[in-house]
Amino acid sequence: MANKQHFSNEAVLQQLKHGRARFELVSSPVPSISSPKLPTLSTENGPQFFARIGSSLGGASPAMKKVQRYSVQKVTGDGRCMFRALVKGMAFNKGIAISSREERDDADELRMAVKEIICGNGKERRQYEEALVAITVEESLKRYCQRIERPDFWGGESELLVLSKLCHQPIIVYIPEHEHTRGGWSPGFIPIAEYGSEFGKSSRNGKPRGVVRLLYSGKNHYDLLI
Repeated sequence: MANKQHFSNEAVLQQLKHGRARFELVSSPVPSISSPKLPTLSTENGPQFFARIGSSLGGASPAMKKVQRYSVQKVTGDGRCMFRALVKGMAFNKGIAISSREERDDADELRMAVKEIICGNGKERRQYEEALVAITVEESLKRYCQRIERPDFWGGESELLVLSKLCHQPIIVYIPEHEHTRGGWSPGFIPIAEYGSEFGKSSRNGKPRGVVRLLYSGKNHYDLLI
């Protein structure tokens, strides 16, 4: 019986690759394969791998699974929006004001940091195996490394997996409540993915990092929540 209920990583990846996987947001933890991922979404540069089977937040606390209220800080939609939102959020947590140009330049630095890790030294890349799987399920690594060179490259699941670890930064991604409930407009936000939660805990080396909260809309755009 246990074997019938268990899905192998290979089987799930094949479902994702051929568009047969089914997704849902649930209010309580359910058995899941491997690490959590986001649903598949299209971008201007082609498909970007986002896949999550079962519970979006795994074993997160009950508070992480309910509708939450934040203010939306708009981010420029120039293809860098995920990187810009992350830069903006990290600066906000440090109490630092940055200009639009600094935000753009720092966003490009984050993008190129991901490129250096994923497309550079193979030994270092192996430390980010989860991100590598998310990338190569949809395209070749060579193609990915060509695309990420572009300043209008759209970041997503793979890049958040890398940057949360590289920057020791806890990140939570939300969607607008109304996109999930489909019951008309509502002001809340629902968390659907969490990265780097281990960096939000106290340690001997210093204070825990503040969470950066990103808002993902159905229009393939990221804003910042504060």
